[in-house]
Amino acid sequence: MKNRSVLVTGGAGFIGSHLVDRLLAEGARVVVVDNFFLGKRENLADAEAAGGALTVIYEDAADMVAVREILERHEIQDVFDLATKALEYSFENPRGAFQVNTDIALTLAELLRKGHYERLIHTSSSEAFGTAVTRPMDEEHPRNPTTPYAAGKCGADLALLSYMRTFDLDIRILRPFNNYGPRQNWGAFAGVIPRTLDRLAAGLPPVLHGDGKQGRDFVYVEDVAEALLRTASCEAARGLDLNVASGIETPIEELLTTLCEVWGYRGEWDREPRRAADVDHHVGDGTRLEGVVGYRPQTTLREGLEKTVAWYRTRFAREGR
Repeated sequence: MKNRSVLVTGGAGFIGSHLVDRLLAEGARVVVVDNFFLGKRENLADAEAAGGALTVIYEDAADMVAVREILERHEIQDVFDLATKALEYSFENPRGAFQVNTDIALTLAELLRKGHYERLIHTSSSEAFGTAVTRPMDEEHPRNPTTPYAAGKCGADLALLSYMRTFDLDIRILRPFNNYGPRQNWGAFAGVIPRTLDRLAAGLPPVLHGDGKQGRDFVYVEDVAEALLRTASCEAARGLDLNVASGIETPIEELLTTLCEVWGYRGEWDREPRRAADVDHHVGDGTRLEGVVGYRPQTTLREGLEKTVAWYRTRFAREGR
């Protein structure tokens, strides 16, 4: 990526900011487009402190006119699409959670079709698959999204695949399974790990929804950033959709047990009813990514949780907790 001009939509977000760090370290010129719905300027603090070639623009990545102007002004070659809204947002604004994914994908596909940049690396979600019909879930697994967020991710995938086939565009789709790590969204619309750590820091017990047997394939965020970089640099990945998966299914009950051990919590848990649209089993097959790109996630869940807890402890300390 050295000396390439790169646009990252959602670059102030969780995965996006880690990717920005890596791109700058590789010597790329990076433009971040983010409307800061969930993105945070502090997520880019390391990137800005490093003094690399970084430009941050407050803009809606679905706005075709605005994005076209940014692409032209900065002579962008590659676009990494990570802009989205959290799955939990589906339960408050289902239409918005669906539409943000499809609108941005179609905007970027149209601008690529018209020659405004060279290649698109789009970040999908394993939620597009829904509950596993077969395990592990490979790229041909049936799409059966159970939330509007997941349906929007599925719709974006299908739209981009159709643009690839119809117009022979350089589009690569990466589908991470359950991401976690430092900078994961906390507060409103937080996932299970930051939400649990927030409760533990406040002296509250963790919450287990349902029986805790729901399985997830957890992938550390820096492994996702590495997979994105390698996919962008691999010519054989053109036109493919690729899972980023550990291949290990961890029940939520086991995740919380490990997270409490790392934190040092030994108390009771609160239990609440199972959440609507919660999938039962979710474990990915990363064979295609390994075969094409030569990469498989490297970080074990325990290692990743230790790094994550250390980061959140520092954040809580800054907040006086």
